[in-house]
Amino acid sequence: MTSTKKTPLDLLNDIYSIAWWMTCNEHDSQDLVYKTYLYADKNTKEIDLLKAFRVCYINQFGQYTDFCISEKKCQPHVQLLDSLKHCAADIKLSVLLNEISGLQHLQISDVIGKPVETIRTWLLWGRQLLVNTSQLKASA
Repeated sequence: MTSTKKTPLDLLNDIYSIAWWMTCNEHDSQDLVYKTYLYADKNTKEIDLLKAFRVCYINQFGQYTDFCISEKKCQPHVQLLDSLKHCAADIKLSVLLNEISGLQHLQISDVIGKPVETIRTWLLWGRQLLVNTSQLKASA
């Protein structure tokens, strides 16, 4: 991210794009953006607006995003698969914040509330899952 501060209006396109990728639905995206901007005024910081977006997403759709991975193929790794399902929405959001909004790892860590090392790992996994036949999909 550059050193210039973005206003909530500057972030509207980014937030809508992230919302669409998270929900895969135009109506849900618009609703999510609307709810996010209820928390904003012209002085709202970028990180605070993105945190509000995350809260709105979780409140509306829950924390869970499904992986399109057959659990039959992963029987020895079912516990890991279950753990991944619990944080899949944040993995997807991490990738989108980096790719669409251009946030750095530390900034994403601040938005999601996880350590930077976790964010780096999630970015690696998330990019691979998004590239490999859309294995990470929104549950909404």
